[in-house]
Amino acid sequence: MQIIIETKRLWIREIEPEDIDCLLEIYNNPQNMVFIPNSNFKWTETKLKEKYQKLNQNYFNGFGVFIIQIKDKDTIIGEAGLFNSFQNFKHLELGYIVDHKFWRNGYGSEICNALINYGFQKLKLEKLTARMFKENLASIKLSEHCGMKLVKSKSPENDIDFYEYEVTNKTE
Repeated sequence: MQIIIETKRLWIREIEPEDIDCLLEIYNNPQNMVFIPNSNFKWTETKLKEKYQKLNQNYFNGFGVFIIQIKDKDTIIGEAGLFNSFQNFKHLELGYIVDHKFWRNGYGSEICNALINYGFQKLKLEKLTARMFKENLASIKLSEHCGMKLVKSKSPENDIDFYEYEVTNKTE
């Protein structure tokens, strides 16, 4: 198991083949995916593996999608990652999916703060952006709690409002 980040309660680590069944369960639960753009609740093992293979081409650069695992219980509670959404290795997007059974336990804050610190300290990023639907009040509060500032409010072609929050590396 390759741990990328260790927090007080969590391991943020690379995805391993034996994690796919647990991730499929998370992905196929509509409650977990309600605020995920283009939500699909009918994932197959093949489709999920293809998604991770595509998103994790940059593991060698230190970013991609990672498993979120509770240390004491070896329980997988979701995924989180840093994505090259802006075609700029100094500006990445932060995203996460946490199984609804683990909401309201402070894990989101622990995950986001750890990824922000990792991105700025280890990867030497200049900026991190998080995007969320306007209705996703928990992610809005989490972004603000983690020091991110609202920079854009957009309405894409499908007329669904979403926000962009950013944080910049103060040491750069």
